[in-house]
Amino acid sequence: MQDKVHVNLPGRAYDVHIGTGLMDRAAELLEPFLHRPRVAIVSDTHVAAHQLPRLVAALDHGGIDHMHLVLPAGESTKSWSHLGDTVEWLLAQNLERRDIVVALGGGVIGDLVGFAAAILRRGIRFVQIPTSLLAQVDSSVGGKTGINSPLGKNLIGAFHQPITVLADLDALDTLDARQMASGYGEVMKYGLLGDAAFFEWLEKNGRAVLDGDRQALMYAVTRSVQMKAEIVIEDETEQGRRALLNLGHTFCHALEAATGYSDRLLHGEGVAIGCGLAFGLSARLGLVSQEDPARVYAHLQDLGLKAQLSDIEGTLPDAGELVRLMGQDKKVLDGTIRFILARGIGDAFVSSDVDPVQAQAVLRDQM
Repeated sequence: MQDKVHVNLPGRAYDVHIGTGLMDRAAELLEPFLHRPRVAIVSDTHVAAHQLPRLVAALDHGGIDHMHLVLPAGESTKSWSHLGDTVEWLLAQNLERRDIVVALGGGVIGDLVGFAAAILRRGIRFVQIPTSLLAQVDSSVGGKTGINSPLGKNLIGAFHQPITVLADLDALDTLDARQMASGYGEVMKYGLLGDAAFFEWLEKNGRAVLDGDRQALMYAVTRSVQMKAEIVIEDETEQGRRALLNLGHTFCHALEAATGYSDRLLHGEGVAIGCGLAFGLSARLGLVSQEDPARVYAHLQDLGLKAQLSDIEGTLPDAGELVRLMGQDKKVLDGTIRFILARGIGDAFVSSDVDPVQAQAVLRDQM
């Protein structure tokens, strides 16, 4: 069971392979890119325990030499200190510009390793092997790389496209229910921002996706990647339409900052809650009927997922402070917060004309 999505960027085109058994074929799939049979792998403690042996066995079978670095798991790894450790380790391996670094992990490892590859020797090639649902449908595709700052998420980084992506659905078998739910927030986002029919399909098949059904996962991951690829090809560096991919993220990033980038709120959980808030704000502004945000909330609740602010454990800052945190978001333009709003399910747009008081009101409604 395999599919392939082509990201047709001039001079930087690459394929996203989606299917089962891809990690076992890693040597075959990477061999066309190798100038010498040698790769450096960077992973984290959790992923390495489950997935590194499979990748190592595949590379050994294909006669490809390898070395690996294992970083701590968790969002806090996206930091200057771990970026420095990674770059120094890669330099110590005598990697040349034509060599390849493999990012084996979820969004944290993909973002960090991609940024390290972007700045090492002014840019070396890297491969994404995403092992979480969130990374497979979103962060591994499109070339956004970076680390966090105490002032906000992903404020330090670069656009650096991978040379290929291997999204092995078998890797998702080791995820717990909460990690799958986190990834689902990004899957749902695609239907809400640009494909009403996909959202309708998720309303019928979301439980199968979360339960790991291969046919459902194959469609959900492939459709998500197709939508992201189409937008990235049109607007690689987020000067316009690519901002639509941030549906839910303005709220999400403020919530992540407010919860200390901790396990209180996983990224995809924040995206799901943020999507509901974005539709709630759109309804308050008269852009959509109340039926649309209600439908988003109902879908999340039907699946037993976090749907509103009250579902986040612990105390949150007040609405005014959350809006202030939104002001640190990298999407702020000329000091104005850019919100992704909607005219309906499957019809999102970017707006810089939102009174922060309205955003505060939507947040207060859920507190």
